Amino acid sequence: MAGLTESTATVAGGHDEAATEMKSSSSSLEGSTDCSARMEAPKMHIGGEKEAVDAGTADADKQQEVHQESDQHQFQEKNGSPDNDTQKEEEPAGSGEVKMSKGKVALIMLALCTIVTTALPTIAREFNTSQADYAWVGSAYLLGAASSTPSWGKVSDIFGRKPVLLAANVVFLVGSLLCGVSINIKMLVASRVIQGIGSGGLLTLVNICVSDLFSMRTRSMYFGIIGMVWAISGIIGPVIGGLMTQYTTWRWCFYINLPIDGVAFLIIFFFLELHTPTTPLLAGLRAIDWLGSLAVIGGTVMFLIGLEYGGESYSWSSPTVICLIVFGIVAWGIFILIQWKVSRYPVMPLWLFTQRSTLAAYGIVLIHGAIYTSGSFFLPLYFQAVLGETPLKSGILLFPNVIAVSIVSAVTGIFIRKSGLCLPPIWFGTTVLVLGTGLYINLPSHRSLVKVILYQLVAGMGIGPNFQAPIIAIQSHIRPSDIATATASIAFCRNLASSISVVIGGVIIQNRLQDNILQIQHLLSPKTLEALQGVSAGASVHIIQALPPNEKQPVLDAYTKSFSTMWIFYTAFAAIGFLVSLLLQKKKLNKEHEVTKTGLDAQERARKERLQMEKEAKSSRNKAV
Repeated sequence: MAGLTESTATVAGGHDEAATEMKSSSSSLEGSTDCSARMEAPKMHIGGEKEAVDAGTADADKQQEVHQESDQHQFQEKNGSPDNDTQKEEEPAGSGEVKMSKGKVALIMLALCTIVTTALPTIAREFNTSQADYAWVGSAYLLGAASSTPSWGKVSDIFGRKPVLLAANVVFLVGSLLCGVSINIKMLVASRVIQGIGSGGLLTLVNICVSDLFSMRTRSMYFGIIGMVWAISGIIGPVIGGLMTQYTTWRWCFYINLPIDGVAFLIIFFFLELHTPTTPLLAGLRAIDWLGSLAVIGGTVMFLIGLEYGGESYSWSSPTVICLIVFGIVAWGIFILIQWKVSRYPVMPLWLFTQRSTLAAYGIVLIHGAIYTSGSFFLPLYFQAVLGETPLKSGILLFPNVIAVSIVSAVTGIFIRKSGLCLPPIWFGTTVLVLGTGLYINLPSHRSLVKVILYQLVAGMGIGPNFQAPIIAIQSHIRPSDIATATASIAFCRNLASSISVVIGGVIIQNRLQDNILQIQHLLSPKTLEALQGVSAGASVHIIQALPPNEKQPVLDAYTKSFSTMWIFYTAFAAIGFLVSLLLQKKKLNKEHEVTKTGLDAQERARKERLQMEKEAKSSRNKAV
């Protein structure tokens, strides 16, 4: 989740490991997805596709240059003012074709992301770690990915997509190598942070590159394929990780990244053709929004560490947890102020959130990420804790969800490309998602494959459309010069929603579980009651399976009721997503492609245009008054 000799090449990129590594507190979570996929597969034009390569004479080059100037002149006449940052052009012939063989390399790359979860218990035993350290192996990755995501987009605006994508690839490779050679748990956790930072860049840059390469309509198809590959990898990864850990060593879960991602690096280096500015290093570094980046990174790290500590290392009412969460929120407030008043080239411009449609689309991204992640995280826990399945079988039981998500995601991309409409898939997805999460409320305390399969198929049909449709909705309402920062903001919102959602779901389960256990305490022996009190749902999986039959069923019923309460919350959350989707404004997607230029000159022109637009808008308001 590639025929490398065809006219387009697939490169592995990043997509949101935020999904299920958060709060991994026991071996019961082995089968859940580690990163829900951080590698995506953009299509790239190889030089052979371009007409300029076929035109081997200077006359042909000159004709192409004149044609481009004519296109640019027409664009300026149409819009009434010159725009030096973008250029409208027809996509090269064949650029929109789906080369399914390219998905092979991407599928392998995505699977590599998810293999860590099934290796976590083995890692914990080898390093003899505490439960808190065990959880940090997953959470450290999330911290690196979530906190770094907003900055990658703006850095690529300054230095160009290709060099920044290559840099992110190197960071990920270094992190993977350090993870593989780690000699203790602290080194592994630190290496996972580095790996997460690289993944944050890959996650962001791949979507940005797809947006740069294809028109609004065509890119939806590639986003659909990415969503399909994302879903499939979430199942393959844990299975591969389990087999690799069982028959070799957990270190190969990280080493295997090196040759595959190395190949991806070479493909990007030789075949990715995007506008790359000659930005001077020092000038580019000075242009980076360091204050904004530090504020958002600091705020995100403090907030997520507070969530990680809460209910685990410290109680939720402890000063440590409260201070971390409050200071994190304060840092975000400072970040907003910096973006508004200080930053020359902000990493997350506030004007992205000023339109009703874009704000609604960001809301859908948050809700979609939260519910998808929670399903990926808590369904395997339900399979293991309530149904008594092994981690491997719990991964296999997720196949219905994966199949539904994969098919619907791909079909959504094709629909958007053919129709030029992104709202119908969003409405369909948010509506069906309410039904799907509502069905989860009825999951029983006994094994019922019909319900497990049917409910996941429905929920997967609701999840699939909104991997890519909200991205298209946001991009269709903003200027091309804002695509990178908007795409990075989408990834950040999805990561943040994922982390918060899993914590909330875990708190709901834990609180309800303790209440439900107290209600059946008269049916349990003192030893069983003591073993279950204060233990997380994940950590008590093996305790449940060892109970005698007369005690086991009441405990399973208590767990089932706790999961049902959690799904009631997510159903209500999904309903809010449907209501938010009604705020989106209909817009026909354009077949023309606007090539976005990067570099300091382009950024400065975009900044001046934005200031001029704000000045004109203010003048219009004053005249109206």
